[in-house]
Amino acid sequence: MAIYKDVMSTLVRVLAADNIDNSTKQSWQKLIDADLRQGGTGSTLSPRDKFDYDCCLYALLHRQLDPAQWDVLVAKYSTHKGNKVAAIGRLVSRTTSPAPQLFIYKALTAWAIPKLKGVQTGKRSTDMIVLPAEFYDMNTWDVEGKPESTRRRWRTGIAKRLESLEEAAVVHATEIFDKEEIFIDAA
Repeated sequence: MAIYKDVMSTLVRVLAADNIDNSTKQSWQKLIDADLRQGGTGSTLSPRDKFDYDCCLYALLHRQLDPAQWDVLVAKYSTHKGNKVAAIGRLVSRTTSPAPQLFIYKALTAWAIPKLKGVQTGKRSTDMIVLPAEFYDMNTWDVEGKPESTRRRWRTGIAKRLESLEEAAVVHATEIFDKEEIFIDAA
């Protein structure tokens, strides 16, 4: 059934399925639903049917993606705090680097939960993980006091591995979505 618009918005929507309260709509859902009401194929589906379909795709992705691919997508895009934190933890144990474990943990967490503008001024939702500003200070990531060039090399290497894994996960998810023929344009 072709009810989704594109890969990234579908991933975000599907990964949010386990965190959606059916009693109220989140603002991004209203935008997606409004787009579908304006002539999209999914406009005849009820909100409950769309949610059920999101849940089915969530289960399908979870089952068919490699565990590391699933974890990188959940760490980067999920809105469920517990699932996001758990995925980050599993990715830390899978990440190889000459950096110490604390550095890997903080670099991976900062990648998955980037610093947001407007948090201090209350312009962002408080229903999301917000790390303290000092968490992003790379000087706190290495207790051994390695040179900054070493720490930058470690951080860059970790980020490149994560981005490569994320890219492979998105490609694999796209293949799964294409096979299911879920996109409006695919019909």
